[in-house]
Amino acid sequence: MTGIRTVAIGLLAATALAGSAHAQDKAGDTLKIGLMFTLSGPAAALGEQGRNGFMLAVDDMGGKLGGLQTDIVTVDDELKPDVAANKARELVERDKATFVVGPIFSNILMAIAKPVVDGGAFLISPNAGTSNFAGADCNKNLFVSSYQNDQPHEVLGKYAQDQGYKRVVLMAPNYQAGKDALAGFKHSYKGEVVNEIYTPLGQLDFSAELAQIAAAQPDAVYTFMPGGMGVNLVKQYRQAGLETIPFLSAFTVDETTLPAQKDAAIGFFGGANWAPDMDNEKSKAFVAEYEKKYGAVPGTYAMQAYDAAQMIDAAVKATGGKLDDKDALRKGLEAADFTSLRGSFKVGPNHYPIQDFYLVKVAKRDDGKYQTEIEKKIFSDYADNYAKDCKMN
Repeated sequence: MTGIRTVAIGLLAATALAGSAHAQDKAGDTLKIGLMFTLSGPAAALGEQGRNGFMLAVDDMGGKLGGLQTDIVTVDDELKPDVAANKARELVERDKATFVVGPIFSNILMAIAKPVVDGGAFLISPNAGTSNFAGADCNKNLFVSSYQNDQPHEVLGKYAQDQGYKRVVLMAPNYQAGKDALAGFKHSYKGEVVNEIYTPLGQLDFSAELAQIAAAQPDAVYTFMPGGMGVNLVKQYRQAGLETIPFLSAFTVDETTLPAQKDAAIGFFGGANWAPDMDNEKSKAFVAEYEKKYGAVPGTYAMQAYDAAQMIDAAVKATGGKLDDKDALRKGLEAADFTSLRGSFKVGPNHYPIQDFYLVKVAKRDDGKYQTEIEKKIFSDYADNYAKDCKMN
């Protein structure tokens, strides 16, 4: 799959109103954006939420970001770093994208960052937020609209610490985000880690790991298992009769996995920077609009991509549409002059957000759908632990 092109969103409607006005547009009047998400395989549900959230924002802005006609090219990274790197080069060199938005997974972010920023484009990650780019490898043209990978996991580490859990088992896939996840948990948790288990990325049978957990009898389990991995783990955890051991996680029980996990996930905890029941009017409108258009409950993947579109819109507006003024665009991104769906939001000195984080809990709604809901705020205006190592260049 080489890509899905959405050209000049809103062009037909605008043409009906303005006749031949668009025939006079210059090439420089068109904002070109590349979207890169995982849109095939078991992890496609995550990428689809990211793509849908971004496109919903563009629709809400009348098909234009920053007041400019917008040309969007969407590509599938296939969750393959080498494929993603090649497609990133094409977005910048062939499609002349000023902004590349993506990806979902951290191993893909590691692969595409250099070809995007070296090619002269801005990279905005709406999900992946590795520790290296937050710290020593930060880059003036790389921004993150989500979080630093450790942070949602720190929420559960703090919760476990506050609950007095003395012995825990940790489990995550063996790739950068998995390592960041467990590092984040341990940053806030000071008890005993009985076992730290790393599984292959994409593993779906957890019988051996669950047997280890049953034997260890910890006070709690903490895990990061996104997508299909999380679906299977939660079901197998219940089937193994381990629900008496508290199940703590991030991106394991969320709006991408809950439609498949259903009742098996009810009552399980997660950590997040937002949830669909966020109590502000803009967020409520977003959730209602997303559900109406896509027939699903949006998760953080969709919310953060929506905000990535808002970042671009605000930055382009700040320059008066001068896309060749990279310094002005950068300052516009840093200013983040928009209202985030999550409420409190600003861009830190390493181009990662400073924001609030919450303990969330899975619930079944009256309409039969499942969602995470805010249980309590854990951190306020929280900056990541790697910003001190960033010497922006």
